[in-house]
Amino acid sequence: MKKVIAIVLTIMLLSMMFVGCTQAPAPTETESEIILITDKGNIDDKSFNQGSWEGVVEFATANNLTHTYIKPEEASDAGYLAAIDLAVTAGAKVLVTPGFLFEVAVYEAQTKYPEIKFILLDGSPHTADWMTFETKENVASIMYAEEESAYLAGYAAIMDGMTNLGFMGGMAVPAVQAFGYGFLQGAEDAAAELGLADGAVKVTYHYTGNFEENDTNKATARTMYQEGVEVIFAAGGSVGKSVMSAAAEADAKVIGVDVDQRYDSETVITSAMKGLGTSVIDVLDSIYNTDSFDTYGGTTTYFNAANDGVGLPTVVLGEADGDAFDRFDTFDKAAYDTLFAKVAGGSISILRNITVADATGNATAEELTSQLGLVKVSVTTR
Repeated sequence: MKKVIAIVLTIMLLSMMFVGCTQAPAPTETESEIILITDKGNIDDKSFNQGSWEGVVEFATANNLTHTYIKPEEASDAGYLAAIDLAVTAGAKVLVTPGFLFEVAVYEAQTKYPEIKFILLDGSPHTADWMTFETKENVASIMYAEEESAYLAGYAAIMDGMTNLGFMGGMAVPAVQAFGYGFLQGAEDAAAELGLADGAVKVTYHYTGNFEENDTNKATARTMYQEGVEVIFAAGGSVGKSVMSAAAEADAKVIGVDVDQRYDSETVITSAMKGLGTSVIDVLDSIYNTDSFDTYGGTTTYFNAANDGVGLPTVVLGEADGDAFDRFDTFDKAAYDTLFAKVAGGSISILRNITVADATGNATAEELTSQLGLVKVSVTTR
């Protein structure tokens, strides 16, 4: 099974190079069986939308199924529901909705369109007031163990000799929080393994409050680099583009997110990946080929290291002998494989959640330190 998933991931990465070319038809209102609705970003965002879309393209092409995508006219619950209405009118039988922004719209749509199957990535359907959560049988709620891939990235950075790290998350939603918590825990464990002094690792921790590429985010990243940060883990969709731009100017490093972002910038040393395409393919396969959608519908399924649903990149596109770890100084695939096996096997405990007092979800340095058990890592929030 792992070999099959690895092959799928490789094929997905290859096809990603051609989004916007032959692989990605323009959005259309003509009849299509599988339709992906983007969040407020673009289909070629080098992140969540694109990674999910590649799963649709790969499966639909292999199975000769019509497919397209729709970008909502308005980035709101009403706008997303309107896009769902449009997709159903266009003949969709399966709707792929990538991200937590669709939670309220899918909650309403799952009852409105019981004959439609929904694949909701990184979210659980709920009412706008957060009072009622319900995933009906026509909805597959897919989640990812972000804390595991982030742990791998944080560990790798410290083992590679870095001791001054940065974290720039988007909004403090559960998935982004998990990325941050895992990153800190990976750095802590690596520092302990190396015998570093207490507080030897510095981490500047920041939520941008958005998932956008903009001058403000670039300025924040620039300041971090000027203050001595060696690498920033950019866990906020298009926020990463701002960070990469700042890193290029500062001759610094970036850790990407969601998909392998090494092809977007030479500053990216690795990426905390989710198996977005893989999970989409798995659920579509249960619908069209194995008649087993009931294993996903009506429940939440986690993709994690144990089922190869998260991890760092291990292949380089177009290079049979390529080294996906060649942007590290010393950390290599052998070290990664050993660590990944421990995470996948459950011998390393990684917290996904902590208690945060602030309603925004922004944890204080004290909350992060005490609840994640940080000793070697000293956190500064901004």
